[in-house]
Amino acid sequence: MVRVRPATPADAEALACIGLQAWQRGIGLLVPAHVADRIRADNPFRPFIQAQGENILVAEIDGRPAGLGAREHRDDVITDIWVAPQWEGKGAGSALLAELERQIAGAGHDHARLQVAADNQRALQLYLARGYEPVWRGVRADPILQVPLEKIGLSKRLSGLT
Repeated sequence: MVRVRPATPADAEALACIGLQAWQRGIGLLVPAHVADRIRADNPFRPFIQAQGENILVAEIDGRPAGLGAREHRDDVITDIWVAPQWEGKGAGSALLAELERQIAGAGHDHARLQVAADNQRALQLYLARGYEPVWRGVRADPILQVPLEKIGLSKRLSGLT
């Protein structure tokens, strides 16, 4: 069973590792080698998790962290869902998405928005299966990667989630 809870400082290193592993699997192959090398060396998940604190959600399976999710600006945009490769397909991503949607609806928003790398098919399929619809597609400069990446913006109408 998947349990979703706010992150604690004790989760930080495990979540940074999960974020990097998931990034390598979903995005790392889509960027030039020098970018992937830099991300692996710097692990930008560490400062992100530290800065976001309890704004980060943790999905646990069997009491172990399996994924993380966030809405970085606490608005209607889901900025992050990352699931450790060994836990993919076990419900962690869906549980994080559902909790983030509940938070967004609880904050008074009627839609949830997110974006995904166009070639990250596993993540894209999750969002489509959970009712998200594409609203735009294009190349966007990624501030962390410092390279342009083709992305798809998706939106989902939220109803009855508060």
